[in-house]
Amino acid sequence: MITSIILINTERTKVNTVGAQLAAIQGVDEVYSVSGRYDLIAIIRLKNIEDLARLATEKLSHIDGITHTESMVAFKKISPEDIAGMFDLGS
Repeated sequence: MITSIILINTERTKVNTVGAQLAAIQGVDEVYSVSGRYDLIAIIRLKNIEDLARLATEKLSHIDGITHTESMVAFKKISPEDIAGMFDLGS
């Protein structure tokens, strides 16, 4: 399973429209409108890298109103259990 985080800038008046279109795409698990440098963050989960490439080139590129994206692929999910284990001294 591939997880990708895509940071998205949109035209000022199209944040909600772009967000709704993103949320409707298979493989897009979550879409957040956010404050700061970006307008939206999309969390993508797909079976393989080819599916991610297809989503980025065939789906995202056709959504009207997206002005810029920055994509990241996650290497590892760090859960609360992982963090607790870092401090376990074997007691």
